[in-house]
Amino acid sequence: MAGQEGLPGSDPSGGARRGARRGPRPRRTFRPDLALLGAGSLLTLLAWVVLVWLAIGAGRDARGGESGRWTVLVLCSVGAVVCLFGCLWLLTALLRAVGVLEQPTRKDARPHRH
Repeated sequence: MAGQEGLPGSDPSGGARRGARRGPRPRRTFRPDLALLGAGSLLTLLAWVVLVWLAIGAGRDARGGESGRWTVLVLCSVGAVVCLFGCLWLLTALLRAVGVLEQPTRKDARPHRH
């Protein structure tokens, strides 16, 4: 068409996307580091579920009169806290590796003033 030579999107060769800068999509490959982080977080979550279940059972027994079960209750509770913390830590590392969460950046080294 006459008068259309300089307008954006007008391509004299007829190709509609001649100037596109989008490259080919990268191939998705299996990443064992991500698989290990995912499996580790899943296993620690499973351990947390088991420990909470055991702590509930030990608590019932301890309240029923078995005083030795208080020790089991305390150990299972502490183990459950450690497992939940580990699961959240591994999940955060996985999300950072995938790119969903950003890596933390160091701010100014000077102390914060109120």
